[in-house]
Amino acid sequence: MDVNILMPKTFCSISNLATFTLQRRILLALIVLVLACGAPNAGAQTNPPARGAGNGAASSGQEARIQRIEALVLDLPMGEKEPPLRLNLAQAMQVYNVPGLSVAVIDNYQIAWAKGYGVTETGSTTPVGTGTLFQAGSISKPVAATAALTLVEKGKLSLDEDVNQKLKTWKVPENEFTKEQKVTLRRLMSHTAGLTVHGFPGYDVDAPLPTIVEILNGEKPANTDPIRVDFVPGTKFRYSGGGVTIEQLLMIDVTGKAFPALLRETVLDKIGMTASSYEQPPPARAALTADGTYQDGKPVHGRWHIYPEMAAAGLWTTPTDLAKFAIEIAKSKNGKSNKVLSQQTVEEMLTPVVPQGPGLGFFVDEKNPGVFGHNGADEGFQALLSMNWQTGNGVAIMANSDNGIAVADLVLRTVAKEYKWDYKAGDLHALALIGKLRGTQAALDRYAELKKSGALDPETAEGELNQFGYTLLYGGHEQDAIAVFQRNVQEYPQSSNVYDSLGEAYMKTGQKELAIKNYEKSLELNPKNENGKARLKKLQEMK
Repeated sequence: MDVNILMPKTFCSISNLATFTLQRRILLALIVLVLACGAPNAGAQTNPPARGAGNGAASSGQEARIQRIEALVLDLPMGEKEPPLRLNLAQAMQVYNVPGLSVAVIDNYQIAWAKGYGVTETGSTTPVGTGTLFQAGSISKPVAATAALTLVEKGKLSLDEDVNQKLKTWKVPENEFTKEQKVTLRRLMSHTAGLTVHGFPGYDVDAPLPTIVEILNGEKPANTDPIRVDFVPGTKFRYSGGGVTIEQLLMIDVTGKAFPALLRETVLDKIGMTASSYEQPPPARAALTADGTYQDGKPVHGRWHIYPEMAAAGLWTTPTDLAKFAIEIAKSKNGKSNKVLSQQTVEEMLTPVVPQGPGLGFFVDEKNPGVFGHNGADEGFQALLSMNWQTGNGVAIMANSDNGIAVADLVLRTVAKEYKWDYKAGDLHALALIGKLRGTQAALDRYAELKKSGALDPETAEGELNQFGYTLLYGGHEQDAIAVFQRNVQEYPQSSNVYDSLGEAYMKTGQKELAIKNYEKSLELNPKNENGKARLKKLQEMK
C-alpha cells in the first residue's frame, strides 16, 4: 500500500495506519537459530565507491566500516534485570522477515558505498545486488514534485494558481471549502490542499486497472474513495496521496506527455538515474525487480502490485539512484549544481509550507538541521531516504518487505553512529522487537518500566503502544493485539485514536458489536475522525 511511513523523530509522526506495522510470528526456537547465524553479508554484492558508474573494490578503511555496521545494528538495553538485545544485520532481517535489503551510504556529497543483502524473494537463491529494482512507494512523490517544479521554472505551471485553470481532463470539484481558498500546486505538493485519500493499496497484477479520472472520482475499478476537498485549502497539513495524483494529472495535461516519459525527460535522465522508471508495470525491467513480501513472510501475489497512481507510488528504482537524486537536491540547495532545479527553487522545496509540515515534496527534520527526506511503502516493499544538505551525508535504503522500514531504521542509526554524524534519531524502545523476541507480556512490562522511569516521551508513548498493537494485529496475533489496544485505552481514555484502533482489532476478528461500540466512542471524542466514520458505516451496513 502506498503510504508515507515516517520513522520516529525523523520526518513527522506515524499515522494510524495498520499497513505500516511489523509482523510478529517468530518462535523462540527460530530466534535461537537466528542468533546463531554467522556474518550478515553472505551473498551480498558491493559497489563502492559510486562517484561514477565504476565497480571498484571498497578501500580497506571503508570495508572495515561496512563490516562494523553489519556486525551490530541493534544493542538495546533491557533494564537491570534483563540482558540487552543485540542483533547483527542478517539477524535483524531474518527476525523481521525481510528477504532482501539494498543500501547506499552518502558521505560528503558522494556515494561512499552501495551494497545488497539477502535475496530477491523468499526461498530464492538470487542475491540482491546494487542493480536490483525495488518499489519506492511514497519516495515517488519528491521525485515527481521535482518534475513539477521544472515545469514551474519553465512557466508552464504556477505554484499558487488554482489548478483548475490548467487541468483539462478533470477538475477539482468545487464545494463550500473552496469558495475562497483554492487547490494549488504548492498545496498539492505540501499536503495542505485539504484533499482526502491518504494512500493507495495498488492493484493485483490480475485486476483491471482504472484510469486516473476513475481514481480521482472513486469509480470502479478504482479501489479507493473519491478524492475531494474536505477542509479549507492552506489551513493545515494532512497527508494526501490523492492530492499528488491530481498533481500527476496536472503535469500530463499541461505537457501532453505520458507520465513515465515526462519524468525521464525532466528528472531521471538529467540526474543519471538510469535504473529508474515510473512504468507500471515495468515490463522491460521485470527480470531485475525484487518480489514483494508481506509482514508474515508470504509473497505478494504476482510479485508486486501495480500503481497507476504513479506520482504518488509508482517509482521503480535502486538506492544508488535515490542517492544520486538526494545528492543533486543537496548540491542545488548549496548552489553547486543545477542539473534539474535552481537553488532558489530548491530552497522553496525544502521550506515547510505550514508549521511542522513538509516542504514541496520533501519532509524536513526540525531536530536535525539540514536533513530532508521521505519514506515509502508499496505492497510488500518499504524504503527510506534521508539526506543532509548542510553536511552532504545521507542514506537510501530499500527492502522487499512490509517490515523493511524497521530494519532500515536500525541501519540508519548504525550508519550515523559509525560515520559520527550529528544525527538525533530519537529513543529506540522497540516494543515490537521485544515482543517478537521475548513475547507480548515482556514488551508490555518493558513499556510500563519505561513509562514509570520517565524514559518514554509523553507525546509518543501512546503511539508506540499503538504501533505495537498493529504489529500483533497484522502479524497473526489478534488476541494479543486486542490486549495491547485495551491497555492503550486504559492508559489514554481521552484519545479518540486508541478507541479507533481497538475498534479495528475487533472488526478484524469479527466482533462487530464491540467494534461498533469502540468506533462510536472514537467519534464521540473526535467527530472529525473520517476513518472511524467510514468503518462504522461499513459495520452498520453489515448488521
